[in-house]
Amino acid sequence: MIREREAATLPGLPVLLLLSIALGLTVYALIAQLFGESAGAIVSQALLCVLWCFLMIGVFVVNPNEGRVMQFFGDYVGTVKTAGLRWANPFYTKKRISLRVRNFESARLKVNDHEGNPIEIAAVVVWRVVDTAEAVFEVDDYQNFVKVQTEAAVRNLATSYKYDAHEEDQMSLRGNTAEVAEHLKKEIQDRLAKAGVEVLEARISHLAYAPEIAQAMLQRQQAGAIIAARQRIVEGAVGMVQMALAMLSQREILELDNERKAAMVSNLLVVLCGERSTQPVINTGTIYQ
Repeated sequence: MIREREAATLPGLPVLLLLSIALGLTVYALIAQLFGESAGAIVSQALLCVLWCFLMIGVFVVNPNEGRVMQFFGDYVGTVKTAGLRWANPFYTKKRISLRVRNFESARLKVNDHEGNPIEIAAVVVWRVVDTAEAVFEVDDYQNFVKVQTEAAVRNLATSYKYDAHEEDQMSLRGNTAEVAEHLKKEIQDRLAKAGVEVLEARISHLAYAPEIAQAMLQRQQAGAIIAARQRIVEGAVGMVQMALAMLSQREILELDNERKAAMVSNLLVVLCGERSTQPVINTGTIYQ
């Protein structure tokens, strides 16, 4: 693999100053030779002007957070990252590579989750180029490579998890966002390492059931929520009934036989677990009549 290395260049401002002085002297000499009508001197001065134009090709600008990949007749020479005006061999070709942080949002992909349910998923990836040589020479188009490999990683991620977990110890796309984002970042980084790209952040930006099963899954979620709520209500009601019977017995307020205890438990559960408020009934007799 081709690794990035620093290319040897010269500061562009001193070189530009020297070339400007040389151009001024050459033009002055050329004008003087024109009046002297010396053909050989005129040709030499004209060749010096051509040489000056050739040397000026080596002057280039490097912007902040930018790299220039240098090649000499197809051979990789190095990368220049020092911002400012620089000068290098005029025969070098200079390819500009941005080192800035970039965002990429994948398209909404329709895939099946771990249970086989069709879902729609999309992700946002924050990335940057850290090795310009690998980005240019190891892959054909590193930007398209980032796009394709990101979508492949998102598809693989969706098949590895359930959309929603029905048990507390299960991982899901909707319930474990931090863990899923870390998994996605690692998988994308493994795929893009050969392209000289560093993944700074990756997270799911869109997650939903496919339209054809969205309504059915919504009813399933609602049913699950109702069951969970009912279970919590029953657990609380049983605890309150147990506490009421224990307090009555402990304070010796009332002694109930098993039949009356069962009736009291039934009444309390109806009051505590019912969806509607109950209407009180006053017993004007004894508890046994």
